[in-house]
Amino acid sequence: MNTMLSDDEIDRYARHLVLKEIGGQGQMKLKAAKVALIGMGGIGSPAALYLAAAGVGTLGLIDDDTISLSNLQRQILYGTGEIGASKAQTAKSRLNDINPHCDCQVHGLRLNDDNVAEVLSGYDIVLDGCDNFPTRLLINRVCHALGKPLVSAAIGRWSGQLAVFKGRPCYQCLVPDVPPDAETCERVGVVGALAGVLGTLAALETVKLITGAGENLAGRLMIFDGLTLQSRIVGLAADPDCPICRA
Repeated sequence: MNTMLSDDEIDRYARHLVLKEIGGQGQMKLKAAKVALIGMGGIGSPAALYLAAAGVGTLGLIDDDTISLSNLQRQILYGTGEIGASKAQTAKSRLNDINPHCDCQVHGLRLNDDNVAEVLSGYDIVLDGCDNFPTRLLINRVCHALGKPLVSAAIGRWSGQLAVFKGRPCYQCLVPDVPPDAETCERVGVVGALAGVLGTLAALETVKLITGAGENLAGRLMIFDGLTLQSRIVGLAADPDCPICRA
């Protein structure tokens, strides 16, 4: 990794470089960072756009799905002419157009017990925007074992949640098991712009984790209500009986 910013990068990131919380050193941290994005859908799309634009050096694009017409209401990386194409490959092309300095690594697969540790071990931070609880719990287990910070975002109907997990508590302290009445966006619906709100906030938390700017959400959960535009942040308690993070 080049330890200097090129003239193009200095111009491209000018609005970052004047921020005292980022500056040149913070921008170099972004350039050196490797972030895995799990799910290139409603949350992953805006998160990837802003992380690439911010100058994150390496993005891992993890998704085995193809683009469908119903995705386009909220998955803003894609267009009508790309229906049927790979999400991860299409995202790579779009992100490279936005920022050619970003190295986009395509993982066109579904994470499982056999591959998840190998895939995630090459990244510094994991941003999870997937839409099913078994995968979220799997990702949490491996992130905790590997010592990777986990940025987790979820949406449904008009509301969303965002949390950062570093050590204890972990995601499984919040969700001990797959809820029997687990809802999906396909079943209950979701307003498209909500994906933009939560995906962008997830990208913001990731930038803060990389640069050390401000106070991140580690150990806390933000709950956002799109109908009232109100949000609240609650502290998360570590479960002393958690099978993942208990001492």
